Amino acid sequence: MTAEIQENTTETPLLPVLDSRQYAFFFDVDGTLAEIRSEPDAVTIPAEVRDHLQTLFAASSGALALVSGRPVEQLDQLVSPLELPAAGVHGAEMRDGSGTLHRVTLPANVAQEVQQTLEAGMAALPGTLLETKGMAFALHYRQAMLHQQQVLALAESVVAKFPELVLQPGKCVLEIKPRGKDKGAAIYTFMQQTPFSGRIPVFVGDDLTDEKGFEVVNAMQGISVKVGEGSSLAQYRVKTVRDVYRWIEALQRHTLTFKKESEL
Repeated sequence: MTAEIQENTTETPLLPVLDSRQYAFFFDVDGTLAEIRSEPDAVTIPAEVRDHLQTLFAASSGALALVSGRPVEQLDQLVSPLELPAAGVHGAEMRDGSGTLHRVTLPANVAQEVQQTLEAGMAALPGTLLETKGMAFALHYRQAMLHQQQVLALAESVVAKFPELVLQPGKCVLEIKPRGKDKGAAIYTFMQQTPFSGRIPVFVGDDLTDEKGFEVVNAMQGISVKVGEGSSLAQYRVKTVRDVYRWIEALQRHTLTFKKESEL
């Protein structure tokens, strides 16, 4: 069960204003830092939000990471000119705090056969979209809800044939990804590394793909926040992406105030 946080109708932040020196911040992207769009390429993060993230990143000594189903390259484009630590493709790609990129790959023959199978299957379902991520595949049906069951059957047939792959449901999307890679494992890995280790983890997400992250953060006595409706393991809840923006703004304002006071 999640604890409902009252709607923000004033300048009061929805969540506690945290001391950035003690916390490690993890943010999902689509549905959390950016509004969900029917076309993944249409997603943007406002410039002022990127500025606030930059302030929070500096104040936390770099203990801020993006944890997303998107590839790291796309995450960089969304937060440009920032280059943050990031777990892309649910942790199949990870750029650590030192800037080193680690990537899981599929055998070339497996990747090729999966892609060919999915391309043929999705082409027969008008309105659906196949997004290829190298070692993972996203089957979008937001614009073709009547094909939801056919997309599911296609994805399940692929996963059944290749045991190294698993199926991850999301909001109007099914993702096929390497087994053992999820947002919880990614956050756990970050928390063993500098500059995240020794801090209290905070994770904000909106989708089924984020539940593994909430589970890990809860086990670490951290703060888990669900954006939007639906049952969740998260301890707290906000209603909209804009509420997340307000909270990040409050965090960076607190950071700037602390800096000014510390300079006295």
